Amino acid sequence: MTSPAPQHPALRLTDVVKTYRRRERPSGMRAAWGALLHPRFQVVRALDGVSLEVRPGETVAYAGPNGAGKSTTIKLLAGILSPDSGRVEAHGLDPVRDRKRHVARIGVVFGQRGELWIDHPVESSFRWKKTVWRIPDDVYSRMFGMLTELLDLTEILPALGRQLSLGQRMRAELAMALLHEPDVLLLDEPTIGLDVLGKRQVLSFIRDLGATGRVTTVVTSHDMADLEFLADRIVLLHRGEIAFDGNFGRLRQEMSPLRLLIVQTTTESAPVLEGAELVRSDGNHHQYRFDPGTSGLGNLVDQAAVQTEVLDVETHRPDIDEVIADLYARWHEAPPAGGSATT
Repeated sequence: MTSPAPQHPALRLTDVVKTYRRRERPSGMRAAWGALLHPRFQVVRALDGVSLEVRPGETVAYAGPNGAGKSTTIKLLAGILSPDSGRVEAHGLDPVRDRKRHVARIGVVFGQRGELWIDHPVESSFRWKKTVWRIPDDVYSRMFGMLTELLDLTEILPALGRQLSLGQRMRAELAMALLHEPDVLLLDEPTIGLDVLGKRQVLSFIRDLGATGRVTTVVTSHDMADLEFLADRIVLLHRGEIAFDGNFGRLRQEMSPLRLLIVQTTTESAPVLEGAELVRSDGNHHQYRFDPGTSGLGNLVDQAAVQTEVLDVETHRPDIDEVIADLYARWHEAPPAGGSATT
């Protein structure tokens, strides 16, 4: 029996380094005049030896604090930037050297920039892409029909780009990115600024698309709940390096094993529980944070019952946004490891 051929990564970064020169702007009039004559630049390592592989058909959440290198990675994978050193590959192609073949296989959506012509109907932008990208008639017809239905575009196709709401624009941008039936979809903050309904429509489409396994997707966002909805795997960047690569369950366990305990009592005075930290009280509802590995739930409830009458108890995991906020706070407090220099 012949064993199946090994599956090569759809996307691969190998020891990628990318730096920027950022001009320093000193405060004070005298220093500002001096900087005009003798400018000083800070060299910032946006990515510092990043290695990453994404399997075909996989959806990967890519996250980190501002300045961690998320958008830089998307631009490298899209071929907009080239690395200082290391290698970037998409289906075996170099995004810069093999730009023409590479672009034909990817779709890119930036939440703060778009491809739509703002002074033309949405459908005109679609037809423009068909012509310029030389999308075959059968592919365009099939993708246009499918995307119009799945993204609910019928009513907005005649509308000018400038007349669209943010949610409508993002749905149209997603369709624009997918018209040529790409193998890879790169999404940089696709839900930024969207209202609840617009976000739900966009996220549901991306998740359903990922479930087909036909498109490899990398998506960045600051909204961790959105990323957890979209992907099983999350890659976290910190100061240009990969700090975590795994599923959300392991992220919760490794980064914040704590659980939340809510105790409802007959009084507004919060019981003092050894082994649990009081987070807040709202009337007679008291919320605590505790580590189930060192403090048993039964023991905590018994402690509360000794001090007051307990009406109800519930426990659950912290929201993923809380876990990540705590993690980012710890990272922010830690001293940098020398990721920049001044020239």
